[in-house]
Amino acid sequence: MSVKFVIFFIVLTCMTSGCVSPVSEILRICPGVDSAAEAVAILDARPSNAVSFKATGHCRLKYYADGKEKKEKFPVKLWVNPPSKIYMQGDVAFDPKGLVLGGNEQGFWLALKPREISSYWWGRWAQNDGSEVLLINPKIVLEAIGVTQIDRGDGWVLSRKGSFDVLTSEPQRNLVSRKIYISACDKEIRKIEYYNGDQMVAVVEMYHYREVSNGFVVPSVIRIIGGRKGEKRNYAEIRLGSVKQIEITGKQRRRMFTRPRPRGFEHVYRIVDGEVIEQGGY
Repeated sequence: MSVKFVIFFIVLTCMTSGCVSPVSEILRICPGVDSAAEAVAILDARPSNAVSFKATGHCRLKYYADGKEKKEKFPVKLWVNPPSKIYMQGDVAFDPKGLVLGGNEQGFWLALKPREISSYWWGRWAQNDGSEVLLINPKIVLEAIGVTQIDRGDGWVLSRKGSFDVLTSEPQRNLVSRKIYISACDKEIRKIEYYNGDQMVAVVEMYHYREVSNGFVVPSVIRIIGGRKGEKRNYAEIRLGSVKQIEITGKQRRRMFTRPRPRGFEHVYRIVDGEVIEQGGY
């Protein structure tokens, strides 16, 4: 199992659940926006209503290892403190913190304790913008939830596809570009496609939005498909059974959103410019 694949596996397990039955919504056809600037302004306003919240749910994951299909399922807990702080933990192998994912303004970390993997990954955002590895880190979760600000500097082109206004980024610096599918009726994001060059490397779909507080809604189902065309694709889903606005204290912020030391892991990896560098075990 490659290092990059394991990283992908970790993030998906953290943010997955319920991929047994298909998820779908019937979307009406509504008039779309008139310009890319109007669509960007709508998305730009959404994070201003975001609040801190806690969510619980169940995870399911389908992935491939050594050519064989594998499946995992376990409960997860998620805390989000907009715009950049996130913490998730999964109960894996009877360990309530067998899987941990976190992120803050400076960087991110991923950890798995089960003996067969026993690995810890970390990196800084400033050293990873635009790399394909970034497609499998906490930023993708925050984007799916809708608490991060859209990058106006990328430049955007507007098109129309069925029930959706579609914004396509034209990044000047980053290799990764995006297509954001916005429902023309309720103006919520329903899908984000991530591209490295002309290759789509991941797609995230969001369903069944629910209100957390006045003006702030989050999807209760997030579906993720990773992998390039022609490859066996990993499939994941998160179903949130409970989402509740909370106040996160200073002590909780320090505990959840500060990168922990990688103690007790057989493998420790640092991600720099898309490259995974092993630092040994601790």
